[in-house]
Amino acid sequence: MSSTNNPIYIDTLFAQIISTTHIPSLNNILKSNIPREKKEAILSSSLSDGQDPVILLDVRMYGLAVLYILSARLGANFSSIQPPPWQVVQNFCHNFDPDQARLAPDRVTKLAKGIQRLASHIGNPSLAIPPLYDLVTRYPPSPSYLTTIHSIFLLTCVSTRNFLPALPILSHPITEIDTALSPDLHYTDSLTYHYIGGIALAALKRWKEAEEYFEICVTSPGTYPAALQMEALKKLRLVQLISAGKVPTLPKYAHPQLVRLFKNTAYNAFINAYPKNAALMREIYEKERQTFAQDKNLGLLQQAIARAPRWVLKKLTATYVTLHLADIGRAVKIESEDEVRALLLSMIESNDITAQISADGTVTFSDPPAQFTKEQVDSVLKDVQQQTSLLAYLEMEMGRSREFLSKAVKTHDAAWAPSAEEEIFANMNAQQFWDENVYA
Repeated sequence: MSSTNNPIYIDTLFAQIISTTHIPSLNNILKSNIPREKKEAILSSSLSDGQDPVILLDVRMYGLAVLYILSARLGANFSSIQPPPWQVVQNFCHNFDPDQARLAPDRVTKLAKGIQRLASHIGNPSLAIPPLYDLVTRYPPSPSYLTTIHSIFLLTCVSTRNFLPALPILSHPITEIDTALSPDLHYTDSLTYHYIGGIALAALKRWKEAEEYFEICVTSPGTYPAALQMEALKKLRLVQLISAGKVPTLPKYAHPQLVRLFKNTAYNAFINAYPKNAALMREIYEKERQTFAQDKNLGLLQQAIARAPRWVLKKLTATYVTLHLADIGRAVKIESEDEVRALLLSMIESNDITAQISADGTVTFSDPPAQFTKEQVDSVLKDVQQQTSLLAYLEMEMGRSREFLSKAVKTHDAAWAPSAEEEIFANMNAQQFWDENVYA
């Protein structure tokens, strides 16, 4: 029997792990001292007595070694290598030492992908969300850093329709990128993260935040526009129709070729018909339904169509002060006055418009009253107090200034000297210029 068929055990490496207390030295052993062709096989093997090394090693003390072993096991063929217990995976993600993990960033990415893979193998992809959440929140130095884990985590949330767990991650804008944390991080990882983030936020109907994420993806600089940027632009425009009823001009730094390509799509035709031409919108929707379905945008289009009457009605408030329910119905293409009334009440409740509906069906529009929260009032008062204190301080400092006092005294003395005009006037006969009875 050839040596290649001999069973492989982790015993020798395990002995080195538990005998090495210097973490950088242990990292060098795990990274460089194992033959490359046998590395993954050795790391994913058991001890010769059948014990599982990841169960024997304390995560807090030997976290780096557990990271290497778990990532190897989770990337192995599950039909020949038994995957680690799920509880061990969860325990590692919840308790690992980030400083140790940052010594092997490539293994962190491999671990994240392996967690996603094992959860799918078990038949419950949602299981991956809690450990991946621990990884994505604990591994980077701060929430502002982008890593390869971010896209893996978001993709798991979106594909399993568990959008809420993504919110704490998406609430922190990405402002830092460090390839030392993720050497395999690429330009497309940023596009993917912001694109999937926009999808998650749109699914939660957080339209403004979704718009921001899609716009970051669309306007990310590049020599040529990526296909993902075009998909993000389609969703961005639909989200803008839903949230505001119109689409603003893209920032000037958006790739011009992307803008030109978009003008030739059915989405641009739909935008040109929105919100007033309901018949044309429906025609485009039915004609291009298959395209919209392939792009997975049918849901957004349906919501945009459903909200079109709101934006037509809102435009009416800029022109008319009073209208009857029937007139509004004709404008928004709704025949039932009850439906028009329900639409009005919904818009009033959501503060889209300010209006009153009389008993005879007359609607009176008005400007929304100024509204301030207690926090806003307190903030303004605090600013006023700070400015008052600052002015008082500056006045006191000026009063102490010898230069200021010297100038003030000179100005005060000069004020008592008669001006040239006063001297001329005093030497003249005032009677010739002034008649006391002029206003009599």
